[in-house]
Amino acid sequence: MTTTSSDPSVVDASPAAMRATALLIDFGGVLTAPISRAFGALAAAAGLDPDAALRILATHEGARTALAEHETGRLDDDGFEDAFAAALTEAGGRVRARGMLADLATHMDLDEPMIDLVREARAAGVPVALVSNSLGRDCYARVDLDELFDVAVISAQVGVRKPSREIYRIACERLGVAPGDCVLVDDLEHNLVGAARLGIHGILHRTADESVPRIREALSLPSPAATS
Repeated sequence: MTTTSSDPSVVDASPAAMRATALLIDFGGVLTAPISRAFGALAAAAGLDPDAALRILATHEGARTALAEHETGRLDDDGFEDAFAAALTEAGGRVRARGMLADLATHMDLDEPMIDLVREARAAGVPVALVSNSLGRDCYARVDLDELFDVAVISAQVGVRKPSREIYRIACERLGVAPGDCVLVDDLEHNLVGAARLGIHGILHRTADESVPRIREALSLPSPAATS
């Protein structure tokens, strides 16, 4: 779903204009390699073109409904896998439903510079919340949530998913911070738009090389050169 913000200054805004004191951060595609790689590998294994899996997930009514139900905790891993596998099969793919989500997780390698940035922010006393739409029980298996984050707000656990402003309100409430004091880092613009409705500043993530200095500036973290 593509939306626009009524106040574009808070969606992928200039870090200098943010003056944030708390960090909200996405998982898949921000703290990991782009999710398109994982779905591309799934599509290739099914004999489909690399873009097919994400395209089907976005446009096939059954797959879209299953994803929404899964991300909000109303459909378990097996139920989502069955629905998504059926949609891929309908498109001519050769897929095995069971284990699909675990296979996706194996392709979501951690982006270590982004992980290090989270550790750096938290060590500096910045409150940090994971705000993530869940995708399977193995989605976060590669990280220690308690070590990286003050709070982890995962859609299936709270029953609401991004870009709903409610999930961001929950994150701010659990951190004990005002929305206007937060910066959200996400790889999907419509998630930033949802957060902007609460006054949360946004950084649209593409690569660590681009995002890390912008996050440091938004949170007034010193650069590595300044601390060496």
